[in-house]
Amino acid sequence: MITRTLKSIGQAVRHLNPVDVRREAARPVTIGLVASYGESLAAMEEFFAPAYLPQPRRVEALQCLIRTGEPGAPRRYDIEICEPGTAHSREAHVLDLANPLPTIREIAEEHSEFGLALARLFPPFRAEVGRQLVSKVCRENTFFCLATALPNITPSFLTLPWTVGEFASDTAFLTANQIRMAFLLAAANDRPVGYAEQKTEVGSIIAGAFGWRALARELVGKVPLGGGLIAKSAVAYAGTWVVGRSIERLYRLGCGYSKRERREEYASAYERGREVALALLESVTSRKA
Repeated sequence: MITRTLKSIGQAVRHLNPVDVRREAARPVTIGLVASYGESLAAMEEFFAPAYLPQPRRVEALQCLIRTGEPGAPRRYDIEICEPGTAHSREAHVLDLANPLPTIREIAEEHSEFGLALARLFPPFRAEVGRQLVSKVCRENTFFCLATALPNITPSFLTLPWTVGEFASDTAFLTANQIRMAFLLAAANDRPVGYAEQKTEVGSIIAGAFGWRALARELVGKVPLGGGLIAKSAVAYAGTWVVGRSIERLYRLGCGYSKRERREEYASAYERGREVALALLESVTSRKA
């Protein structure tokens, strides 16, 4: 059984190419800065490209920050950010340096196509982009568990480098998608991306797959009237959440979750996963009706 599961996981991860993730993280992105005074522009530059960055990385980040209105400045950029009280375009994002998180979150959500590049270049985006990446993969894994258990359900909203029919088991899909998540989180935190570069994280994810498989089978068998499917999907959500958040914190802060923190995160994520699974199930069944 273990050998068969490992073979299934091995076949699944062949679909993953870390080069694609590196390429996405290296995508060019420019930010136009709008402010009334040079001091304000300098403060915005320091916020997005802090002095503690390695010099080559800081130079790269600063080159992507454009002081709009200055002689020779490019007239086109991907994202516009302005200080409060300045004239700006309708598409601009107003940044209050005393409370930057709402704007960071807004930009990360509205410009998700630049998410990896923004996080790699500019540290203030890393926590939020990481959170969004983990949440997205959690929902993908939850929906996959539902889709494979219900007839005629196609997870069309999943933007993945594979299709549902290519997987022999839920375990293979969830494991491959968690490894993909680890690649994305490494890229978002300007860390090396790849199987060899992340062998510890990849090994831990594969080892954890067997625990998920055993628990999911037990839940499906013990919970009556289809409730086991929701429980199984919630386990997929919670397990993915703990793996993702622990890896994200390891890359961003240098330490993952302790055993106690993992238990606490799992408990809260499981309840959230149940809500997500129920909402997704209601959505797909009502659509079929």
